[in-house]
Amino acid sequence: MKRIQHLATAALALSLMASAASAHPLDGLTAEEYQRINKILKDGKIANDDTLFPLIELKEPAKADVLKWKQGDALDRKAMVQFTSPDGFKEAIVNITQGKVESNEAIKGQPMVLFTEFMDALQGVLGNPEMVAGLAKRGLKPEQAFCLPLTGGNFFTEEYKNSRLMKVPCYRVPEGSNFYAKPIEGLFAIYDIGKKSVVRVIDTGAVDVPKDNWGYTEEEVAARTPLRPKMNKVTMTQEGGPNYKLDGSHLEWDIWRLNFRVDKRPGLVISNLDVNDGGTWRSVIYQAHLSEVFVPYMDPTEGWYWRTYMDSGEYGFGLFLSPLTAGIDCPANATFLPATIADDKGNPLEIPNAICVFERSIGDPAWRHFEVFAQTPEKPIPAEGRPATELVVRTASEVGNYDYLIDYRLQQNGQVNIYVGATGLDAVKGVASTSMKDPTAKADTAHGTLIAPNLVAANHDHYFNFRIDFDVDQPVNHFSTMDIVPAKMDPASPRKSMWTVEHKMPNTELEARYKLSSMQPRYFMISDPAREGYLAHEPAYMIHHGDVSYGPFDFANDPPMKRNAYIEYSVWNTVYDPDQRYAGGKYAMQSDGSDTLAEWVKADKPLMGKDIVTWFSAGFHHIPRMEDWPVMSTEWKTVHIMPHNFFAHNPAMTLRK
Repeated sequence: MKRIQHLATAALALSLMASAASAHPLDGLTAEEYQRINKILKDGKIANDDTLFPLIELKEPAKADVLKWKQGDALDRKAMVQFTSPDGFKEAIVNITQGKVESNEAIKGQPMVLFTEFMDALQGVLGNPEMVAGLAKRGLKPEQAFCLPLTGGNFFTEEYKNSRLMKVPCYRVPEGSNFYAKPIEGLFAIYDIGKKSVVRVIDTGAVDVPKDNWGYTEEEVAARTPLRPKMNKVTMTQEGGPNYKLDGSHLEWDIWRLNFRVDKRPGLVISNLDVNDGGTWRSVIYQAHLSEVFVPYMDPTEGWYWRTYMDSGEYGFGLFLSPLTAGIDCPANATFLPATIADDKGNPLEIPNAICVFERSIGDPAWRHFEVFAQTPEKPIPAEGRPATELVVRTASEVGNYDYLIDYRLQQNGQVNIYVGATGLDAVKGVASTSMKDPTAKADTAHGTLIAPNLVAANHDHYFNFRIDFDVDQPVNHFSTMDIVPAKMDPASPRKSMWTVEHKMPNTELEARYKLSSMQPRYFMISDPAREGYLAHEPAYMIHHGDVSYGPFDFANDPPMKRNAYIEYSVWNTVYDPDQRYAGGKYAMQSDGSDTLAEWVKADKPLMGKDIVTWFSAGFHHIPRMEDWPVMSTEWKTVHIMPHNFFAHNPAMTLRK
């Protein structure tokens, strides 16, 4: 029997070595690799059947090795593994290829929430006598309550030391589709998910639970109000099948090629994004992914002030990927792909239809020109132009009440657009007011909007930080800005004001952080100093613009803002460091702000002659409105990346009619 087990293990190891030689080094971990990781740790007596794994991520090979890699080369496959132990959380580096553990150290921080911990909190709160009593005061039994464990941030008090806290408000169990329509306001528990116990229950006074179910399925909506007349469906069709080619994680389309994977924390990761310039493949971006999502609420009351979520680092955008639906989330002709991550036990968990890939005609011209001077009465000449098509790689993560779509959209003119679509449901609190005419309305809406009778949606923000490691032609790039500034005018000139472009190159990390303002127009350039471009320009890509927002926050003294101080500026630049992947720090859960992008740049490293990573925070302020309820329209925010003197001409010129 032992010999059979040994042969099976050897066969698995040989299979993994073969796949390592054929797979791309930045491919996501496979189901077989997750199983292998588990076995290596258990064989080494480091893990056992009771061990839980908050996070298992690919430990990427050195960037230089990846850039030298050719198909058929073998690089060791490794994983960073965070896991529970009798001594607390630990982190190991597991060499999957060689079957050994290279390091095993205690974690200096709190890893992301386990799903097991989430469920323990949900059930543990409803079994607490104080919570049961609080529900009884509101005429409810535990079985009538649905409780939602939420990360409680870190407010640097004794309560947060040597603990792992979640705060758990509850809702009336829904009679329809909407789980958030009936908040049980004024009552929540603080639960230590590490110790599996209720720390305390807070009851600030009962508020009547709203009566309306506010369902959003078609049947529920039809019961409330007439549906619109039926319309002829507008669908996308494609004769002859897709123009893109998929080979595992490798995707090629038009002038683009890239690799992609899903990680448990950031979700979709794009790597090795190259563009074809007249038959030559040129590098644009080595890697891009979501770095952190920060959603702070602006309600200072006891039940709301702590709602300052770090959705990616605390919960995981990859963990909460939801299956995409053909004809709704993506066109019916899209290619749907699964994602594989690890569950709490370290076993492979496949999420079906987690990624969709599709190309679409956007119904706009890529370019056009109508030449009026070429027209004659005898021979009218139509406009010359080409239709625009784009490729979309999409995922959708449901983190609590919100759904976030993440798109990477590639254009035929060499541009890249990162889109974030926010939809789902507003977070609501129960109030006495049913109308703004009520005497309680002013107090009830001091920090939000009455969006339905007895429901206020609190004001809040959404910030999405992306880590974009540009490698324009090569890793060592220049970073600079093009600023629109007043031109010096000759007093004799009839023109008294013009603008000109001023090129500025920051020397260090602290100099290379910026806010965006229409009052101070500026473009952010990443260029290759070693390559003489067409017409002797320095070839570049630039962040042209993006959706940004700023708040009057105190980044020195307000704990949530100190933990997420990277939102103070929209654009940051750092010297490449493989350990600096997430702007909010490696361990977001109850972090103290000491390991963040805003702290890393205090080293103020020189940028000249270095491999530079650019960080961009897109965001928006959300002042809720009645039109957000019971479900929100998708609000799209962008990061717009475009070539600047990279190509010899408009790449879309060569499109066919």
